Amino acid sequence: MGNHQRKSMLLLAAGMVLVAANLRAAASTVGPLLDRIKDDLGLSSTAAGLLTTLPVLCFGVVAPLGPALARRIGYQAAVGAALVTIISGLLVRLLPGVAPLYIGTTVAGAGIAVGNVLLPVLVRRSFHENAGRMTGIYTTALIGSAALAAAVSVPLANAFNDSWRAALGFWAAPAMLGLLAWSPQLRRHERDVGTSTGAVSARSLIRDPLAWQLTLYFGFQSCSFYVVLSWLPTIFQSHGISRTDAGLLLGASMIVGLPGALLLPGVAARARSQGRFAVVYSCFVAAGFIGLLVAPTYAPLLWAILIGLGQQASFPLALVMVVLRSRSVGETAGLSTLMQGVGYLMAAVGPVAVGALHDITDSWNPAIACLIVLLVFQVLSGLGAGRDRKIGAVAEGAPA
Repeated sequence: MGNHQRKSMLLLAAGMVLVAANLRAAASTVGPLLDRIKDDLGLSSTAAGLLTTLPVLCFGVVAPLGPALARRIGYQAAVGAALVTIISGLLVRLLPGVAPLYIGTTVAGAGIAVGNVLLPVLVRRSFHENAGRMTGIYTTALIGSAALAAAVSVPLANAFNDSWRAALGFWAAPAMLGLLAWSPQLRRHERDVGTSTGAVSARSLIRDPLAWQLTLYFGFQSCSFYVVLSWLPTIFQSHGISRTDAGLLLGASMIVGLPGALLLPGVAARARSQGRFAVVYSCFVAAGFIGLLVAPTYAPLLWAILIGLGQQASFPLALVMVVLRSRSVGETAGLSTLMQGVGYLMAAVGPVAVGALHDITDSWNPAIACLIVLLVFQVLSGLGAGRDRKIGAVAEGAPA
């Protein structure tokens, strides 16, 4: 690799990391401020849950547009368009009223959806030999930025004269920096190479059992994560923990998972199968949920840490399995679209369902118990998705 090519790859890697760093703040900043938003706007728990669900719903609904947009204008331009959309949505949320809050959240979620789908494809296309390492690096940036955003949301609102709108809109500034870092890629005019490497649509994978096992694993772990992101601070507050401390506990649950998110994809990529990783990290989450259910104030930091260790490793594990289970850029794009499109739609149900269940029962315990049950299905689907085989192998008679 020549110096020019090495510099180009480093710029691409740095750009991907900074793009990833802006793919969760729009969602993770809401949870710690949710009770303040509810009080200010007079929202029910169900309506507040919908606010936290909207970005996740967009992740699922808009996911199929990512590869289509990339085929039309190129991957670099598509990622740039995603960042512009995120910035626009974050700025709209600064406007007064309920409608701009929901509209801005939806717009930002649409931009994030495109970035979510395209980053694994860029890893497969440009960093195939180091897919595990690159996945670990960019997912660490993604999780780390989400943790930071969650941890400082309440202090930011306090600093902005108790304005939760300003605290939400603040994250447009890092997104602008991300767009600036991505700008060198916008001068490249590469088109999607799907036609030459075998473009695969998500629809063509609907009958593939392995594709569905990976999709279900991603969906169950995403559902668990977004419920925690949306409601964990509120659950802690309901047991007498202060608003600031509850936000810090959410941030801690994400920060403790950073080493695992960085290292696990590389280790998992070198392993023959990844099912055992899915089991171990699901058990961490289960232990944290059981502690939250049985003794929420006995060791809240421990419960947050256990949940974070499991959840922050499960996400990059799913992403690296997309690369490992596919054989080409086209297959990676199709599998990523199916996994994230369906998986995030599954995840979108979680926060609203938990909010509605709380409204009905006036307790968080039934929802926590349901999350523990769902972890059983997460383990089963993770065991299937972790098998050492490729999508389409059974249909084509290829060896598993």
